[in-house]
Amino acid sequence: MQLFVEKKSVVRKIWGKSDTVLFIFAGAAAEFALNKAVDWLYFTGKLPSDPLGRLFSTVRYARRIVFSSMDEANKAIDTMRQIHSTVEQNRGATIPDWAYRDVLFMLIHYSISAYELLEEKLSNEEKEEVYNVFYRVGARMGLVELPLTYIEWLPVRQAHLLEDLQKSEYTADLFKQYKKHLGVLRFKVLIEGQKLVVPDRVKDLLHFRDFSLLTPLIPLYKISRLMKMDWLLKSILLPSDYKDQINELDVHSD
Repeated sequence: MQLFVEKKSVVRKIWGKSDTVLFIFAGAAAEFALNKAVDWLYFTGKLPSDPLGRLFSTVRYARRIVFSSMDEANKAIDTMRQIHSTVEQNRGATIPDWAYRDVLFMLIHYSISAYELLEEKLSNEEKEEVYNVFYRVGARMGLVELPLTYIEWLPVRQAHLLEDLQKSEYTADLFKQYKKHLGVLRFKVLIEGQKLVVPDRVKDLLHFRDFSLLTPLIPLYKISRLMKMDWLLKSILLPSDYKDQINELDVHSD
């Protein structure tokens, strides 16, 4: 059986641990809120009513693809495209291609930044590996103007950050919803976590300071993982509604 991502791939390491996936989620939550096409996610009403669930479903889809056979992954990608096509039909408009690319670019960026925060720096070859996986996802979705390599992607990613992000009423509302669904303490942790993985452009637009209160805690967290105590921290910090879903992320697929 041919796999979409080889078993020894660093991409499986990245998406096989719940804490890494949570930082991917945190970073994407910040950048999603700034995207000029975020109104599309408001169209169905699902994003403002359940912002964490909506964003987490995107992350779960990406992880499902990473750990699937080639056939199953392609089916998942096709289903994802069909869902968006239905939304387009209901709204009577087309989601811009750059908006699809932005979401893909988020998954690439935060896969790398989250892993490097919690584990170790990736080599250029490993970054290329990450890019190639999501490039194939994008190609299957029919996206155009995707750079062929990670190196070629870097300036394109930067251009997207400059052109496609803005602080708007949607940004303010989404962060208000994050706070409502997480509670004050967990929301504060989310913000501090976002500071550790988002690019400078996102920091500037959200008026984030460079320093995160979590910075000195990351080494301690790594130690807690070695002592198998990280579950305690997660149980304190994570909303109960999502604990089971997040725990499932630590189950490595063969």
